[in-house]
Amino acid sequence: MSDPINTCPIQLTDAGQLRHFLTTEGLPRTLLTEILDTADSFVDMSEQQVKKVPLLRGKTVVNLFFEASTRTLSTFELAAKRLSADVLNLNISTSSTKKGETLKDTLMTLRAMHSDMFVVRHSDSGAAHFIASQVTPDVAVINAGDGRHAHPTQAMLDMLTIRRHKGEFEPLKVAIVGDILHSRVARSQIHALRTLGAAEIRVIAPLTLLPRNIESLGVKVFTDMARGLRDVDVVMMLRLQKERMESALLPSESEFYKLYGLTNDKLAFAHPEAIVMHPGPINRGVEIESAVADGPRSVILDQVTNGIAVRMAVMSMAMSGQLADKNTSADADNLNA
Repeated sequence: MSDPINTCPIQLTDAGQLRHFLTTEGLPRTLLTEILDTADSFVDMSEQQVKKVPLLRGKTVVNLFFEASTRTLSTFELAAKRLSADVLNLNISTSSTKKGETLKDTLMTLRAMHSDMFVVRHSDSGAAHFIASQVTPDVAVINAGDGRHAHPTQAMLDMLTIRRHKGEFEPLKVAIVGDILHSRVARSQIHALRTLGAAEIRVIAPLTLLPRNIESLGVKVFTDMARGLRDVDVVMMLRLQKERMESALLPSESEFYKLYGLTNDKLAFAHPEAIVMHPGPINRGVEIESAVADGPRSVILDQVTNGIAVRMAVMSMAMSGQLADKNTSADADNLNA
C-alpha cells in the first residue's frame, strides 16, 4: 500500500496555498485544518434562502468522469454551482476519446476553451497527478478518485463529519472496516487521520482484503471484528469493491456479512457514543444492517451534506491558489521586462 506518486509539491504554490487537490498524503496539518474550517463556513448554506456565493463567478469547472459515479458527480456539480461557477459535465463514453482522440488532445481542447478547473475521476491510479503535472498545470485539478490510489475529498468530508461530532482528533480511536485492499477511500482516510493526529487508527478486514505492509501506514491490523471494534470512537465502514476484485477473495457476501458486516451486536463492542460512517453507496445486509445504517449513531446523511461543503472549500481554495500563482508569475515577468 505504499504510494509511489509524489504529489505534494505540485499541489501547493510556493507560498503554501492549495493549487491542486490530488491526495491527502503529505499535506501539512495546517492546510487540512484550513480545508475543514473553510468547509465549516459552507455547511449551513443549505439552510439559507440564497444558497450561492460568488467565489467562482466567471470560472468554468469541467467534470471529467471516466468512471461512473452519480453521487460524487452530483455533489461536485452542486458545489461548483453554489460557488457560482459555470459547469460542464463531460460524458466520456460519448466523447471524442472514444473516436480515437487522446486524453491529452481532449484536455488541451478544453483548456483552449478557457476552462479553469478539472474535476477528474479515473480508473487508473495517478491519472489526476498526470493531468496536473504533465498536461494542464495551469488548470486547477481536483482528484475525484483515481484507481486504488486516492479519494481526497471523500476523506476530508469524513474528517469534517468526525470533527463536527467529536471535536478534536487527538483522543480518538478510529476503525476502518471492510475492503481495505481495493479502497482509495481507506488510503486517503488513513493519511488524513494521521496528519490530523488521531490517537489510534485500526483497520479490520479478512486477510484477503488487506494490502501487504499496511502496517507501514501507521495502523493497527485486526482480522477479528469484536477485538478491532473494542472501545473505538468512530466506525468507518467501506463498500465492497466487487468491480475491482480480480479473483474470488471472499467465500460469499453472506459469509462476509456474518463476520464483518456491522450489526448492532457488533457495534456494542465500540464506545457507547461511537458514530458510524459509510462513504456510500451502501450494500445493506452485506457491509451494514439497516438498523445500524438508519439508527441513532449513524452519521451517513451528515457525510452527504458535508461533502458539498468540503468540495466547495477545496474548489475555492484551489482556484485561489491558481490565481495567486498566475499573479506571482505575471509580476515576475513585469520585473524582468
